[in-house]
Amino acid sequence: MPAKGIIVLMGSGELTSTMAGVHRELLAGLGPAARAAFLDTPAGFQLNVDQISAKAALYFRDKVGRPLTVASFKSASAPPLETEKAFVTLRQADFILVGPGSPTYALRQWQASPLPEILGRRIEEGAVLVAASAAALTTGRLTLPVYEIYKVGEDPRWAPGIDLLGRFGLRLAVVPHWNNAEGGNHDTRFCFMGSPRFRRLEGLLPPDTAILGIDEHTACIIDLGQGEVRIRGVGRVTLRRNGTEAVFGTADVLPLAALTGDAPERTRPGPTAAPPDASASPGDPEGAFWAEVHALESGFQHGQDAGDGGRMTASILELERLIWKAARDLETEGSVAPARELLREWTVLLGAALSSGPSERCLRPVMDELLRWRDELRREQRWSEADALRDCLQRARVVVEDTPDGTHWHVG
Repeated sequence: MPAKGIIVLMGSGELTSTMAGVHRELLAGLGPAARAAFLDTPAGFQLNVDQISAKAALYFRDKVGRPLTVASFKSASAPPLETEKAFVTLRQADFILVGPGSPTYALRQWQASPLPEILGRRIEEGAVLVAASAAALTTGRLTLPVYEIYKVGEDPRWAPGIDLLGRFGLRLAVVPHWNNAEGGNHDTRFCFMGSPRFRRLEGLLPPDTAILGIDEHTACIIDLGQGEVRIRGVGRVTLRRNGTEAVFGTADVLPLAALTGDAPERTRPGPTAAPPDASASPGDPEGAFWAEVHALESGFQHGQDAGDGGRMTASILELERLIWKAARDLETEGSVAPARELLREWTVLLGAALSSGPSERCLRPVMDELLRWRDELRREQRWSEADALRDCLQRARVVVEDTPDGTHWHVG
């Protein structure tokens, strides 16, 4: 029997205003009697898991306008009655949301349970599954062990996923947080992996498995019944296969076969190192808004690299102006939340840059003169004065080192 349901993969933001419209649209397609459920397994190990569930229910009540029941399956070792109640809730749900936490923890709990089969069967019968962030990672053939690699320091590797997508002919590894920028001064794109590690991971993939990268606050809606894929949100979706990639933006619609490699797709050579930019088109205020934001992002990054606090400040002020303007435009209201996150991030980065003192680039002209003076003192064997100058620089956090190759300095 052909599948009739929908799989929605979100890069992040499943409980923010950015994705509220997506949830409303999906539930509207299911009808007023549709039952929605939240599965808490990925965060089951967290002490605040019940607060996360409560937040999801409150968000659906206030932002989506629908009730949301919690299907609590925190652990495979949970009491049998609690577990069975969760499974019954999921079997009866028309809309299932699974979100934040640890993908590998969720997989360990699901391995010997009927949950993957329940999800697959409900999708075949016409239900909607929304898998966001950590949950999105689990849906593919392979899963990225994010915490183990990024936080613990394990070598880059893939772990087996539940391959829910493979059940419907999609040989994919899903990577949310594709355009993440939380690292500030280090690369955290590609779900916190950064470019060097991600290239190694890509080389470990089986030849018949593609990567589906999903930007933050972006939804990839795989409509199995209609045989199409729709993109919603503020970012893009990237499909990487055999060294090439296709990039799809907000409001794009493509045939389902594009994800299987059986249909032509827009491609460009890869791998790419730069995060995607939002595209603007006439009559698309949200696209225009994000085109301006990404232009400012480039300017802020250049200012950060050059130690130019003035340029960084100018980018922050202009972003604040754009957010203020967008907040008054109902068509771009959903974009404001992630833009505000970016504004906070830039403010922190500017503060860090200012608190770290002047950059070596700024100090170089004066240091060149001081070191020439010190060299002259040493040639005249005025050692105490030369040492006093070095000690004075040391107190100002400038380290001077005399080596066989000459004198070198750096900010300590």
